Amino acid sequence: MVLASIYIPIACMLKTTTRTIAFKIIAAVILLCFIQLPLPLPSYARAPVKAQRAMVVTSHRLASEVGLGVMRDGGNAVDAAVAAAFALAVVLPSAGNIGGGGFMLYMDTGGKATTFDFREKAPMGATADMFLDSVGGIKDRSNHEGGLSVGVPGTVAGLLLARERLGSKPLSRLIQPAIELAENGFPVSFALHADMKAYATEFKKYPSTAKAFLKNGMHTYHPGEIWKQPELANTLRLIKKRGKEGFYTGRNAELIVKTVEKYGGIITLDDLASYEAIEREPVQGTYRGYSIYSMGPPSSGGVVLIEMLNILEGYDIKQFGHNSTLYMHALTEAMRLAYLDRARYMGGPDYNPALHLEKLLSKAYAKKLRGKISLTRAGVSAVLDVRFVTEGQHTTHISVLDPMGNAVSLTYTIERRYGSKIVVEGAGFLLNNEMGDFNPVPGETNESGRIGTPPNLAAPGKRMLSSMTPTIVAKDGSPILVVGTPGGRTIINTVLQVILNVIDHGMNIATAVEAGRFHHQWFPDSTFIEKWATTIDSLKIYRSLGHTVEFSKLQGQVMAILVDHKSGVIQGAADGRSPNGAALGY
Repeated sequence: MVLASIYIPIACMLKTTTRTIAFKIIAAVILLCFIQLPLPLPSYARAPVKAQRAMVVTSHRLASEVGLGVMRDGGNAVDAAVAAAFALAVVLPSAGNIGGGGFMLYMDTGGKATTFDFREKAPMGATADMFLDSVGGIKDRSNHEGGLSVGVPGTVAGLLLARERLGSKPLSRLIQPAIELAENGFPVSFALHADMKAYATEFKKYPSTAKAFLKNGMHTYHPGEIWKQPELANTLRLIKKRGKEGFYTGRNAELIVKTVEKYGGIITLDDLASYEAIEREPVQGTYRGYSIYSMGPPSSGGVVLIEMLNILEGYDIKQFGHNSTLYMHALTEAMRLAYLDRARYMGGPDYNPALHLEKLLSKAYAKKLRGKISLTRAGVSAVLDVRFVTEGQHTTHISVLDPMGNAVSLTYTIERRYGSKIVVEGAGFLLNNEMGDFNPVPGETNESGRIGTPPNLAAPGKRMLSSMTPTIVAKDGSPILVVGTPGGRTIINTVLQVILNVIDHGMNIATAVEAGRFHHQWFPDSTFIEKWATTIDSLKIYRSLGHTVEFSKLQGQVMAILVDHKSGVIQGAADGRSPNGAALGY
């Protein structure tokens, strides 16, 4: 305030035009003096879980125990991730699944990386206008509810392909723990009880769902009661016995098609039998001497993440101070520009061959974007013909490091919480509502957040765009950070901030994961900030730069591992925002 007391009276004596310019200069000087001072270590500092050989971090302790048990039994990171993912399909039905899809990133101890794309696909009968009524509007929320919302599931194909190519244990060993959890049951947690109570009315719309989730199809299970899922156990046994064919052909496929058709969907036996997971090259970048590996299209996550890191590499953001005004401002502007590119260019790779990836990942392009950023005023999200389709946040993530130093980052989803809410009759598992990730109305882009641009319109066999961002950061050819999160479109920005917390701010992994977060996605032109993420004073200055602020609840549920190769210590952290998450190691 000393600067203000010196300069403001002088500015007031100047002519109006000159005075306006002077005030802007003074404001900028005061702003930079105030907010370039680094803030102290956040008060939410937390100790990580530590281990010497291996670590697994998931959104449920029972799944983490399953993954760790596989590694104690001699399995590798892929074995542990596959076993944990099948277990989550039992104990975390809101997001863990065999009826959805996702992505796995693998890196061996020598730095060689690959990815597995098992994103859901549109049925072959899909069209760009499949959700529209006779006047061109969305009919009965059909892109998010009912049979039309269901995409061809990819999880089982993806997990089995990864195990086949990189695993060391037989499928029977990896899937048996999930079978036992479904058959014998497990105690209902307070979080699961709250979900069952909150969604009871929706579950009762579908008799098969009510049967699976409610006692006698009517009543909510209470905390501590044992919940058993015998039909799901039988489906898992089919997969154990017959592999991919046990899910995508025969009895299980027939049950899927019958259930989807009952509620207006168009998935066929051929759609299921022809589904294939795909092994793809990861997208790669660098940041301050670290190598960044993440998922490429049909996920937008890796490309947008690397684009933002490239922009921010040009600033000394450590000196800005964690979650100071200048720090939040610089990140917001990087988010604004990268998410605009996401909307302009990105969709399923098989239907959008010209994805501009080389440009979007380049340092030269990032430098050009950085030149558009002012550090003293907010940018403008102009109303262009690009906007964002709603993307569900009920996803889950698994991070694994095995005793050999191999790492897996796996994110998978059924879209909205509990997906379509439709349990396959006689099979006991939920179906996704992932078709809602396609742009629903061709050509219609509006201020409510709908996007109608071509790259992400539904088409036969097409994989819908995603924000899932399973990521591994390497140093000198070895993985050091394994990270990912649920959160819909916030996923990319959450992973970004955890990486910056580790590399730029030197936080341990638990503090990096717990630190307050914020999100901007081009449109709507607002920054969504967790209420405790920064100070009141910083927010006031941030708003004075032209930013609109909305407070959010919790952003993401990060599961992460950090490796210190010098000391040999492995740090793990399950986000405190996840009620049942657990990092376990040995």
